[in-house]
Amino acid sequence: MYRYIIFSIFLSAAAYSSSYYNNFYSDFHNSTKVFTDKADMHEKSFRVKEEVNLPWINALVRIPLSNGDIYRGSMDDLKENKGFLKGKFKTIIYMHGCAGHWAGTAKRIDFYAKNGYAVIAPPSMARKKYAQSCDTSIQRGGLYRSVLKIRQIDAENTILRAKELDWTDNSNIFLVGLSEGGITAATYYPKNIESSINGRIIEGWTCNAGWDEYKGLNTPYNEPVLSLVAKYDPWFQLDVLKGHCGQFINKNPLSKSIVIDDGTQLSKGHGLMHNNKIQEVTLEFLKNISK
Repeated sequence: MYRYIIFSIFLSAAAYSSSYYNNFYSDFHNSTKVFTDKADMHEKSFRVKEEVNLPWINALVRIPLSNGDIYRGSMDDLKENKGFLKGKFKTIIYMHGCAGHWAGTAKRIDFYAKNGYAVIAPPSMARKKYAQSCDTSIQRGGLYRSVLKIRQIDAENTILRAKELDWTDNSNIFLVGLSEGGITAATYYPKNIESSINGRIIEGWTCNAGWDEYKGLNTPYNEPVLSLVAKYDPWFQLDVLKGHCGQFINKNPLSKSIVIDDGTQLSKGHGLMHNNKIQEVTLEFLKNISK
């Protein structure tokens, strides 16, 4: 039986005041990306080697350092600068939301790194051919249905290539995502053990949709899942989108679905990882599922 939890009391949100986040910039964001017209998108090109490679080489990388600091760079940066890497790290593959990389992405991946996890965050928007899938100004998604196929290809490629690195702990590879990245984390279906993962964290997604391929959870290896969603998330107020991933969660005893339903501002939000209690729950989940 899945564990479905509703939080009624939350601690105050953690403050992120660093100028690094305030000044964070990415070429791979709705505000900077030059999108491809949907009419010019063709699924046969989704797996073209050059296209698939772009999110990998441009992936943001975070690695915890022995002095308590974290390494910030890209996968491309690490090609010439990896002598400092010692040992193997539990690794998170982080999938961004429909708006791409933004300050919230940087905060999340830094949070995981500061707590001992290496993070690889591939920007699907690094692809040359990429159609816009949402408009955050009006909180409207679903502008390009096939984007999920692209996101799943990028997740798979990142998982497989991460496992080839000499500094990843392949017994502890976790897939994490926010919003559209959460949909990717929920629906990702590993084709074999090589492309499998050891756990999933889904932030800001209900697992309910009008499109079948967006709906539910794919966990063929019964890997543990943590789902985090606000009941009154403004992105999911259409009837077809309402609900929570607990409706589909597997029978792994470590899996849990958390719905914030207490009437606070957090219960009306989309992103949740800025909250202290959510951070604690997330770290406890990762601790419990790590091998």
